[in-house]
Amino acid sequence: MGIGDKTNVMKKNTQIADSLPAWSGRLFFQEAARRLKGTVIRTPLAYNNNLSQEYNSEVYLKREDLQVVRSYKLRGAYNMMCALSYEQQQRGVVCASAGNHAQGFAYSCKKLGIKGVVFMPVITPRQKITQTKMFGGEHIEIKLVGDTFDDCASAAKEYTREHDMTFIPPFDHYSIIEGQGTVAVEILEDLPDVDYVFVPIGGGGLAAGIGAYFRIHSPQTKIIGVEPEGAPSMKVALDAGHPVTLEHIDNFVDGAAVKRAGDISFDICKDVVDEIIVVPEGQICTTILDLYNKDAIVVEPAGALAITALKNYSRYIKGKKVVCIVSGSNNDIDRMPEIKERSLQYEGLKHYFLISFAQRPGALKEFVSHVLGPNDDITRFEYMQKTNKEAGPALVGIELEDRNDYQRLIQNMKDHQINYFEINKNDKLFGYLV
Repeated sequence: MGIGDKTNVMKKNTQIADSLPAWSGRLFFQEAARRLKGTVIRTPLAYNNNLSQEYNSEVYLKREDLQVVRSYKLRGAYNMMCALSYEQQQRGVVCASAGNHAQGFAYSCKKLGIKGVVFMPVITPRQKITQTKMFGGEHIEIKLVGDTFDDCASAAKEYTREHDMTFIPPFDHYSIIEGQGTVAVEILEDLPDVDYVFVPIGGGGLAAGIGAYFRIHSPQTKIIGVEPEGAPSMKVALDAGHPVTLEHIDNFVDGAAVKRAGDISFDICKDVVDEIIVVPEGQICTTILDLYNKDAIVVEPAGALAITALKNYSRYIKGKKVVCIVSGSNNDIDRMPEIKERSLQYEGLKHYFLISFAQRPGALKEFVSHVLGPNDDITRFEYMQKTNKEAGPALVGIELEDRNDYQRLIQNMKDHQINYFEINKNDKLFGYLV
């Protein structure tokens, strides 16, 4: 590169910097990357052949599920704790989390020799508590408080004030966002010409960090944020023009189930994220199963968000270089039956009915032989007790081999005058019975 070329590059970089919002002066990604070196694993950016063939593009997975604590959360927590003064470190740190942030926080406490207190909801699964203890060892104390994350977080912040400690938030702080943004530093070093980056969004720290870095160093790259349908806090915030507290959310995608996007992360995301889309929880479950069956990759629901969104963008990403952030793999094996169940329902292969069978011999046999197809399977059968002496309708779960068999099943029930009620279409009743 000649002197004239260098001058042009410097002029271009100055113009880009001048056009950036005020938040850009608060983020120092290269410094964060230096702090994290030796503590955080440089995770692979792996080309995925199956996804690339399916979408006729070059799809790369940024494997943060292979991070030390099996998620990217370590980056932000460690970066913020490193940046604290000696006096702040000596007084100790506090966090509130039921999952990945707690584990990254605990690991950081042990690595830096800092006393930490982790607040977790009472309902936190034992596996997550055990993992957090394992990463933090004697450097952390765990307090189980409240039935919800919001109750837990309130208690943690009060404890922080009372004990003059420092609160380490999961996403809404410049140091956290800066640390999460080191994911983007690694991506661009490994793959300089990226067309699309798909990023999972909960509170928005990861999307803000990745988006900000690309906005500065690769502004032509499209940043697509992905949220679960049951907790679209950032999309609602962007639509409203400010963060909004959602009244109800679906906690299934626990790593991204946030009622309110962060104020700082929202302020950055509105400038750097090109679009946010939401994907159904059932579709996320299908992605989880596909990754396991086709690539032997185990991810948690939030870790599957980015890949799930590719189907929505299939016509736009043809021939493009695409990166999906696989954000974590802290998935409890006990959740797999529910994941399979949600996937089957989303794919139209699993249906539940309340059926009132005629009170005569042979009624159930006729249903099996004349109503069900040759490849249909009854996966659940349970009589609902009406009185002490009389059985009520039966709860029947039916799994189909092909979703197109559904209309045939319904028509057969009508033709044979089966008294049925489909509870898949009634969310409240479905929640009570299934």
